[in-house]
Parts: sequence; C-alpha cells; structure tokens
Amino acid sequence: MMKTINTANAPAAVGPYVQAKLIGNMLITSGQLPLNPKTGTMPETVEEQAKQSLANVDAIVTEAGMTKASIVKATVFVKDLNDFTAVNEVYADFFGDNCPARSCVEVARLPLDAKVEIEVIAVK
Repeated sequence: MMKTINTANAPAAVGPYVQAKLIGNMLITSGQLPLNPKTGTMPETVEEQAKQSLANVDAIVTEAGMTKASIVKATVFVKDLNDFTAVNEVYADFFGDNCPARSCVEVARLPLDAKVEIEVIAVK
C-alpha cells in the first residue's frame, strides 16, 4: 500500500512531485530545499540552509508518524563541497548519536540556487 505524505509544516513541492511516499513501513522523501514553509524564504548561509532542510525533513517524517530516529539513510546534496564541514556540524547536531547511513555529493546546481538539499529514507 502506497500513501502520499504532505504537510504544511514543510514547503510545498516546487515541481511535479510530492513531499514523500509511504510504502508499507518505509518512507521516501523528495529532496528538501531549505525553504521556510511559512514564509517561502530561503536562509543565506549554508549552515542555516542545512538546518532548514533538516527541519523540513523532520516535519515530513513526523507527518508520517515517525521520528528522526526512524531515518536510516540520508543523501545530502551540496553546491560546494568546501561546505562539507559546516553542513556536518549542523547534521551532527540534528541527529546526535543516532546518525543514519549517508551520502554527500557536490552538484553543479540545485533548484532555486540553494546551497544544500537533503532527502531521506525512514523505516517504522
């Protein structure tokens, strides 16, 4: 059974996709841009952007009835791999001792010229 997950506590999709799909006990999110869901604005620094992207991920995971402890895999897309350390600090603060498996890749460009985008897989 597949269910679409959407919440007003994360930004609406900026294209023809949904925030996440719940397939049985597994949640797969779309990449979460660092947009504030209330204002539609994007913070300037990569640290603030990482924090907002993770907050958006958290809102979607929560809407699916899970917690960040349910996240088993994350993919972090960064505009500049020189921001790796700064993003890691925010990421470590968010997950604490329960970090999931992760990939981090530099990309040429992200939607809306964001500096970071994060997608996750979570399991109940």
